Amino acid sequence: MSEPTPKPTRHKLVIGLAGFSGAGKTTLAEQLIPLLVAKGFNIATIKHAHHNFDADIEGKDSWRHRQAGASQVLVSSKKRRAHFTETADENEASLDTLLAELAPSDIVLVEGFKNDPIPKIELRRAGLDSPALYKKNPHILAVATDSKITDCPLPQFDINDPKAIADFIADMVQA
Repeated sequence: MSEPTPKPTRHKLVIGLAGFSGAGKTTLAEQLIPLLVAKGFNIATIKHAHHNFDADIEGKDSWRHRQAGASQVLVSSKKRRAHFTETADENEASLDTLLAELAPSDIVLVEGFKNDPIPKIELRRAGLDSPALYKKNPHILAVATDSKITDCPLPQFDINDPKAIADFIADMVQA
């Protein structure tokens, strides 16, 4: 296991949504973000991808710069900016590195990174045959599920009640 992530100083709360594929991490994040923004929090997200992905569009200038060999491309306008970094050595950035690259935020929702030592909410679905993370991971603080888990000592939330989960997260920031 990696070294414990120190208590964030740039961000008020870093919290993960952990679970296996199909558990609904992206759907829950998509529901939590506007609820937390409505509570007045500045939200940032980090999403882990297990595969090659491309957020740039083939043929656009930034894509062409990367294809020409630039290891970093920053695209900026008055509405948004994006920073693309090629990792030719395939050395994936650590969560700490990614957190340091973000502007300070009230809450950083982290999707994936289930083995990193940050507080997490585990997502479980009764129809998925996957091992319970909360049994072995001390960083799991609560479980969001579509079916009550009788042997789970942690707080449980209905996975279809994002407002209750957003309230739980907001309470952590304000504690």
